[in-house]
Parts: sequence; C-alpha cells; structure tokens
Amino acid sequence: MADKSIVEAVKKAIELAKERNRKFRESVDLAINLKDVDLKNPKNRIEEEIILPHGRGKQVKVGVFATGELAFKSKDVADVVITPEEIDDLAENKRKAKKLANDIDFFIAEAPLMPVIGKKLGVVLGPRGKMPRPVPPNIDPKGIVETLRKTVKVRSKDRPTFHAHVGTVDMDPEQIADNIEAVLKRVESKLERGRMNIKSAYVKTTMGPAVRLW
Repeated sequence: MADKSIVEAVKKAIELAKERNRKFRESVDLAINLKDVDLKNPKNRIEEEIILPHGRGKQVKVGVFATGELAFKSKDVADVVITPEEIDDLAENKRKAKKLANDIDFFIAEAPLMPVIGKKLGVVLGPRGKMPRPVPPNIDPKGIVETLRKTVKVRSKDRPTFHAHVGTVDMDPEQIADNIEAVLKRVESKLERGRMNIKSAYVKTTMGPAVRLW
C-alpha cells in the first residue's frame, strides 16, 4: 500500500488540475531535485528504465528494428517495424529520423542490427536516450513490448532536476502513488547516499502547479 502522504499529494495535484478545467487528459509527473551529487561526472547521472506497477495510463509506443521472423512477429505487437532498408532511408532523411525518434518511446532491435543502427542513426537516437535494447533474432517480442508499455525512462543528464511520467489524471490516486514510490525507490538505489541525496520531490499534472511530497 502506498504511503498516505504521497496519496494525499497526488489527490491534491489532481484536484488542482480539475479546477483548471483542462480540455485534455493531463499526465501526472514526478519531479525530483538532487543535492550533493556531481552530475558533471557521467557515472553519477541517473538513467534508468523503470517498470511502473500500474503503467503510465497512456499509450506508450514501441518500435522494433528487425528482419525476417522477428519482423513478422513484431507486426502485430509493435507500433512500427523498421527493416534494414528503412534504416538506410532514415539515415539519409534526418528529418524523418528525428520524427520517428520523437514519436516512439522505446525501441528494441535484433542484436545483429545494432552496429548498423549505431553507425547510421546513433546521432539521432543517442541524444534522445532512444538507442534500442538488443534482443535475439528468434525471440518472441510480445512480452518485451508489453513490459515496455508499462515502463518509464528516467534521465537526469547533467541537471539536478528531472522528471518522470507516473500516470494520468484519470488514474486512481493510489495507483499513481504506487508508481511514484517505484520510481523513487529505484532512484534512491542509484544514489550514493540514497534519499539523503534527494533535496525535494514534487508531483504535478501537465499544466497544474506542483505539490511537494517532501
């Protein structure tokens, strides 16, 4: 069961969003502010893929770089399948490559294609944290894709403040609180002093004000 104070903060953030009468379904974000962490050193930066217990409450798009059997199996489960020929096309059309990278949340790729993807699309995918996760060519992609649809990527880069999507305003506040705790627990585990390295944490909707967790 989620911490009551976190549940109450989530409820308050959602209520504030409803008062503003938004005409679209807002996301709920967790903002984390670090302290006493040297983020100039890449080893100290946070870059984690975290499975949310209750998912993100919205569509998460997954793309697959594949050939043959994996490409065939992926057609029914992924949002887009990219063949080697299309990799070449994307490499020549940076605008198209950037659009794909911005539209898709996660990529997986059959392992033999990784060197080609890195060489031809790394400059587009890398800075966005969208480099594919390598998988064997004979794997069934369904399980991986379903897991990624419940996953959020958390990246601090070199900044002490970073965000993570933890739900949408129409989700149960307790579920959002569970998601928040999952993210905080993972982040704490990657910090030298755990929670002592977190200055503050807030929950907020897309357009609403932030509510402090601690």
